[in-house]
Amino acid sequence: MPLTKWKMAPPRGGRYYEDLVIGDTATRQMVVTREAIDLFGEISGDYNPVHFDAEYAAQTVFREPIAHGMLSAAYISAVIGMELPGPGAIYVSQSLAFKAPVKVGDVVLTAVRVAELLPKRRARLETACSVGGRVVLEGEAVLLVPARPE
Repeated sequence: MPLTKWKMAPPRGGRYYEDLVIGDTATRQMVVTREAIDLFGEISGDYNPVHFDAEYAAQTVFREPIAHGMLSAAYISAVIGMELPGPGAIYVSQSLAFKAPVKVGDVVLTAVRVAELLPKRRARLETACSVGGRVVLEGEAVLLVPARPE
C-alpha cells in the first residue's frame, strides 16, 4: 500500500491519535502451539533447550517445555499493530515483566489499554498477557500514532 494512502484515511481497524480515549481497550486470544514455538525459535534464532527439549525442561523449575517469553510479547505487538491503535502505529518503547511461564496448549489473552495521551502524537498503553486469569506478562508500551489529516 503506498504511503500516501496512510495519510488519506486510517488503515482498516486503525485509529488516529485524535480518536484515542484514555481507557480504550482491545484484546485478542491466541492458543500457543508447538508449531508456533518452533517457528518463533526459527525466526528469532533462540533455540534454548527449555523451549524444545522435554528431557532438558524436565530438569528445570518448569518441568516441561515453555514458550519463549517474547512470543507472548509478540502477541502484544499484534494487538497494537492490528487493533489498538492499529495499523500505522509505531513502537517507541515496550517494557516487559515476565510473571509466569506459558506452555503448549495455553490460551493467552492479550490486552492493551490506553493509559495516557502524550505530546507529539504519542500514547502510553498498559499491556498484559494472561492465561486462565493469571497474568503471565505485563508492561507498558509507548507508541507514535498517526495524526488525522488536515
